[in-house]
Amino acid sequence: MHSPTARGGVLFDPRQRRGIVAAIGAITAVGLALSASLPLLALTLSERGISEGMIGLNTAFAGVAAIAATPLCTPIARRFGTPLALLGAVVVSGLALPLFFFAQELWMWFPLRILFHGAVCVAFVLSEFWINALAPSERRGLIMGIYATVLSAGFATGPIILATVGTTGPAPFFVSAVLILLAAFPIMYGFRARPDLEEKATTKFLSFLLVAPIATLAGFFFGAIESSALSLLPLYGIGIGYVTATAALLVTAMTAGNLLLQIPIGMLADKLDRRMILLVCAILGSGGAALMIPASSSPYLLFPLMFFWGGIIAGLYTIGLTHLGARFSGANLASANAAFVMMYSLGMLVGPATTGYAMKAFDSNGLPIVFATLLGAYVLVCLIRTICLRLS
Repeated sequence: MHSPTARGGVLFDPRQRRGIVAAIGAITAVGLALSASLPLLALTLSERGISEGMIGLNTAFAGVAAIAATPLCTPIARRFGTPLALLGAVVVSGLALPLFFFAQELWMWFPLRILFHGAVCVAFVLSEFWINALAPSERRGLIMGIYATVLSAGFATGPIILATVGTTGPAPFFVSAVLILLAAFPIMYGFRARPDLEEKATTKFLSFLLVAPIATLAGFFFGAIESSALSLLPLYGIGIGYVTATAALLVTAMTAGNLLLQIPIGMLADKLDRRMILLVCAILGSGGAALMIPASSSPYLLFPLMFFWGGIIAGLYTIGLTHLGARFSGANLASANAAFVMMYSLGMLVGPATTGYAMKAFDSNGLPIVFATLLGAYVLVCLIRTICLRLS
């Protein structure tokens, strides 16, 4: 990869720019469609008379699919090349989504979840690897911040699709599928800007938990907290006395912070020690979660808190990926990205269940208690790792 200084101060050579634009464009299309399809699938099952428990079980297979698919990402990318493997994942997920509408028996939805979400997981891992591999080291944090911002915008836009085309009949399924398949165009645009994956990974898949625990575990803790917040914050708002519409806006405040603060956080990561930024994000996130308890008495305190808290904890994802990109390259980076996404997926399985039981035991305060505790545990991970590095 050419450095900016090697090219007269130019930050991106054409290959870098084309590949980064292609990967961000592709994953934005997938993310937009995914944010529409997830509630669509739950609503469709509910309309067919499926119980909440079975809907939850079927939804959990998305996490199972991600955990099963992540170890396969690097071998697939090495075998077919990153662009072709990503294109295959996009096509599989786009063709699989409408099949949910035609699958009338619930048991059919379980293998479909594995197929659809497994392909989506591969798309996310390979897109993030593609971006990370081509991003100039001097601007990697900024690039990952832009990626996180654009992806968040795609996720925020997805529900608008359902509001426009409705949630019944085949139309929303086919519209979402077409949006996923549109990701093929940016992939083809950047097809020749493929990252190097000729060599085999020298670090085993799960070894990244030991080699880069601060970065890898950032995915787990963020996955646990984000998935819990997106699903349970409205219930938390109702529990502290807000009407349903106001309670739902807590999620909006959190995601707005995610959307607006990732580029500034990413720019900081290009100037400061990324481990320290992750530590500070964890400390502020844990403290912010604890402050939700006294701030809950006033929406004028709680909503600004949720905005800044949402942006800060999302920094775990942005800077975690940035840190991996700075440490690894080639097949090792692809495996590191896959390990990061696996940790994120495990967090998605653990977080909502833990938070739900805590809210049952401690009422609404169970949610901020779990969030503060999880982020406090990550603070300890960062401190222990930092101490070990200084002693070694």
